[in-house]
Amino acid sequence: MGKVVFIGAGPGDPELLTVKAKNRLEEADVVLYAGSLVNPEVLKWARKDAEIVNTASLTLEEITDIMIKRAKEGKLVARLKSGDFSIYGALIEEIWALEDAGVPYELVPGITAAIGAASVLGIELTLPKISQTVIITRASGAVPMEGSIKDYAPHLMKGASMAIYTGVQLIDKVVRELKEGGVPDDMPVVVVYKATWPDQKIIRGTVGDIAQKVKAEKITKDSMILVGKIADPSRYKDQIRSSVYDPSHAHSFRPKKKEH
Repeated sequence: MGKVVFIGAGPGDPELLTVKAKNRLEEADVVLYAGSLVNPEVLKWARKDAEIVNTASLTLEEITDIMIKRAKEGKLVARLKSGDFSIYGALIEEIWALEDAGVPYELVPGITAAIGAASVLGIELTLPKISQTVIITRASGAVPMEGSIKDYAPHLMKGASMAIYTGVQLIDKVVRELKEGGVPDDMPVVVVYKATWPDQKIIRGTVGDIAQKVKAEKITKDSMILVGKIADPSRYKDQIRSSVYDPSHAHSFRPKKKEH
């Protein structure tokens, strides 16, 4: 019996795979990757004789059938998913299929798009004294979901930031729901198209003008929307100071200094 290794392929740059992910990919007999989302350059780490399967046009059943069959042939199967499979990765359905078939599996996490976007922007998704909570959500035009951007938008006014997946093609709806949730027009927003890819684009704006700017760039997919005070930290330059590194703040690794 072989096994299936689920690998988070990261946001785009193939060098953002973890060392463990690269090692497993190099060992795999079979590689299944989501060709619509995973950068094919990641496949350069695969063996030359590995069986490569692009799953972009396949159904869940077709994908799991391949994984189960190959694993039962004694092969190591690498299942590449974009970003990190634990965030909008459609992971659990595939795990259930493997468990039902008695096929062992391993999980190797990756870097999700929100982290990739923050890194290319040079920002934090949390800021000391400004934003302590990150809301990860998505926009949907047809797929039913519980909770909407409008439902969570009020938290942006209470020290939260928001990372919105699959929303750029619905940018008008995203903006409308943010406004309906009480977010003002001057709230900073950044849209990052294909973060860490060679053709990435960064669009900076506010709730009031981001839709117009996105449309002007003709961006309709593969983007992360970051909303909140963290999207423009320069506004708070004189207010931010981490207590962990503040000399007046003591903790277990740095006791308070005695005054002389």
